[in-house]
Amino acid sequence: MARARRTLVALTALLTLTAGVPGTPASAAPPAAAAPSAAAAPGAERWSADLAVAGGDDVNITWRSGRLRLADPRPTAHTRPAAAAGPVAEGILLSAPRALDRPATRVRARLAARTRDGGTATAQVRGWRSGRWTEWRDAAEAVFDQPVTRVQSRVVLTTPDATAEATVTGLTLAADRPAPTAAPPAVARTYRVYATRIGLVGGITANGHTVGPRDHFAALPTRRGLSPRGTGDYTVKVCTTSGSRCEYAPVWDVGPWNTRDDWWNPPAVRENWKDLPQGLPEAQAAHQSGYNGGRDQFGRTVRNPAGLDLADGTFWDGLRLTDNAWVTVTLLWTADGPRAVVGSGPLNLRTGASTSHPSRGLAATAAQVPVRCYVTGQRIAGTYRTTTRWYRLVDGTYVSHAYLSSVSGGTAPRC
Repeated sequence: MARARRTLVALTALLTLTAGVPGTPASAAPPAAAAPSAAAAPGAERWSADLAVAGGDDVNITWRSGRLRLADPRPTAHTRPAAAAGPVAEGILLSAPRALDRPATRVRARLAARTRDGGTATAQVRGWRSGRWTEWRDAAEAVFDQPVTRVQSRVVLTTPDATAEATVTGLTLAADRPAPTAAPPAVARTYRVYATRIGLVGGITANGHTVGPRDHFAALPTRRGLSPRGTGDYTVKVCTTSGSRCEYAPVWDVGPWNTRDDWWNPPAVRENWKDLPQGLPEAQAAHQSGYNGGRDQFGRTVRNPAGLDLADGTFWDGLRLTDNAWVTVTLLWTADGPRAVVGSGPLNLRTGASTSHPSRGLAATAAQVPVRCYVTGQRIAGTYRTTTRWYRLVDGTYVSHAYLSSVSGGTAPRC
């Protein structure tokens, strides 16, 4: 994320303001279009995001004639999320994280945007707390359940064709701390959903990753859990329904079917389709029950109930699936606790602290795996160090510290 730009002066909380979001059903209660936020509370921290210079981790974005816009506004395999394959081009500008002057729990924003003919412009923010990032949020006013000390913002632009407009000239924000805090959940949310294989080798994901042969990552039908390129800030654990094979995979794309369906969140938080039960993807409801006329947010007929997409390596090698299937998925960022980052993968998940123990799955490069404790085991010379330390994960499998780039979010005790 090397680049000079986008000075987010003292921020926090979670935020967004959206202009012209298409394909949103009436039940979704979309954000108001291009409306200014409420006035900031007295004493709030105020800042502006510098949008004038794009960096290497941005996707399909350019700054031209005083406006942020799509570099290529035509929907193609290289300008739309590979998994969603929606009829719109997309671009994301990602800011550098900035430390706040003081912790905050609320952010209010004003996005200066111009949209027409189906173009959309959305500002989003996430906050750093307890050693991890919150989900991204779209709201003119958003509240964190705990104070955050760092903030990162991004702007998302979409257009259905080259004649549409989606441009931004400014993003201003204000943060304060009016809300009570809540204790973080002890256990991450887990659901049974239908998973499909992404394929699409050579395509571009929503975070700018080029899909490779036997690649290892996952896609969810919302940008709220989309990791920046090369990171596992949002990692899922996906297992076969028997539990015999699992993979920890970073979320690097948006889809299948929808791009605004965080189906794991409760209705009060869910971005769209708030009348659906928590844990039920819109595509599943549309396919099985004719919800929304059996169509996705773009009006396409939903032909399978998928709420999760898996890259080929995750699908074939991690889970050893041979066809689309029901799986168990855990959204690991929905709970706190120490996590280790897999710096060199895919890494085997062993049943014990040596390579002689069987593998029960894989952990992809950049995945963040939840750590319970550590033991002394076989000496391993790996990418980052030579060590006898092995971490026991929350699910009881083991990974060698030799291939882990870092451990954060708390202290892992000796088992």
